[in-house]
Amino acid sequence: MIRTEISLFLKNIPGELGRLTNLLSKSDINIDAMTIQDASHYVQELFKARGKSIKKVASVSNYNMMQRDSAEFALIRLLIDKTEKAVELLAKQEYVFDTMQVIVLELENKPGALAGICEQFGKKLININYIYGSVSASQEKCLFVIAPEDMETAAKLLDQF
Repeated sequence: MIRTEISLFLKNIPGELGRLTNLLSKSDINIDAMTIQDASHYVQELFKARGKSIKKVASVSNYNMMQRDSAEFALIRLLIDKTEKAVELLAKQEYVFDTMQVIVLELENKPGALAGICEQFGKKLININYIYGSVSASQEKCLFVIAPEDMETAAKLLDQF
């Protein structure tokens, strides 16, 4: 199933995640899945990608300064049950965020369930930019969020399952 994910930057200080999650909770918005990473990793990957191109956007010292400053923030990716309501709320509270489509799968909690999907993506040459998920009790299904480079081809492939 295709859903909309919200990505936002939070200050990497105590209490910020609590403030965000309380804001969502008070508006009756549930978080279905979430991943958090230090934004410096995100910036490092961005610099690596830019470094492969011939055209440089900024000097090395500017890149180093941006990387150091980015450690002050965390990149949060959220899958929300009421995305439109959350987007309105985040905008009203002046959060810096973006949205994008992702694939959300409920898989059996057994060895190989995720491997089969990833293998099929590989056979169709669909790159997975990132993935995160949740694990539940062995008798329940697990939720995985996948961000493929080629959303259209990935969605068509998953329709066959």
